Amino acid sequence: MKQAIIDTALKFDADIVGFAPAQRFDKDDAIFKIMPNAKTVIGLGFRVLRGEYRGVEEGTTYYQYTTMGVENLEETVMPLALLRISTLIEENGFEAIPQRRNQLIMNEENETNPEVDYNDIYRGVQAENQIDFDKCAVLCGLGEKGLSGAILNDDYGPFIRYSFIITNAVIEPTPVYEPHLCDKCGECIKACPGGAIDKNGKMNTWRCAVYYNGANGAKNPFMPPDAFSGFDNRLDIINGTAEFDNDEAKEILDNIYFYPPAKHYYRTSICGRACDRACYIHLEEKGALKKGFKKKFRNGEDWKLDTKQFVTGKREKEWKFSNRT
Repeated sequence: MKQAIIDTALKFDADIVGFAPAQRFDKDDAIFKIMPNAKTVIGLGFRVLRGEYRGVEEGTTYYQYTTMGVENLEETVMPLALLRISTLIEENGFEAIPQRRNQLIMNEENETNPEVDYNDIYRGVQAENQIDFDKCAVLCGLGEKGLSGAILNDDYGPFIRYSFIITNAVIEPTPVYEPHLCDKCGECIKACPGGAIDKNGKMNTWRCAVYYNGANGAKNPFMPPDAFSGFDNRLDIINGTAEFDNDEAKEILDNIYFYPPAKHYYRTSICGRACDRACYIHLEEKGALKKGFKKKFRNGEDWKLDTKQFVTGKREKEWKFSNRT
């Protein structure tokens, strides 16, 4: 059955498959609250295509990363694969519970999910048992955890998203990664346009949300010269250096629609996961990734826009990008 699961996963667009025995999890782990007699967790990894980051990497198009690299994977591709594999398992006489990330439910009361509108999130919902997706990815042997918290895979680096299946079938496990990809270089920290990741790799999710959505004027070609005109610290916000609490973050987000938002609850990413792109570039440059391409993901320095217009309040000329690959 293991090989049949792998074959089905690959047929329905999974790129990596891993298996974790229940013994790898703590006895109070959420998998046992969801399925008390769980024997195996099956992990599925789906790559986000390099080309879906290309528009953000070069400042040319932004909608495609969100719609194809996030929404389409999470809402269409991954659920179909989960259902097909779960059906296969149940046809063999075992039960299977698909686990896709619930983007709108958070156990934490004061956190947010940068990928969706903060107004749509239900917080502090303790009755809904949710697995730890990053922990499951590691225990299923799909990758290792990097400094920023991203899961890094030998082929795709951090350019991958995950879903899981809990089953009472006993399946031969996949070895857990011996950490070897992340060298704590700190490129993920330096790349964030809003400094949302501290030196220890801990992310401030509200700060991430603000700059994921494009509050840094040097990285947002859609931002008008009078952006955040009602904020006393507008230049600090635009430069990515402002200090703000969660409520102030909400106010910034309410005034950040410089680019048309996605029609569903996913927010169009203007930063395009700058932390992940920087990590990928570092891994590629040091030859750590097994999957190669004809051309490097980035040649030269990352581009930045002139922010003088936000001081003068008017745009005098069209943007000129410092680097195009």
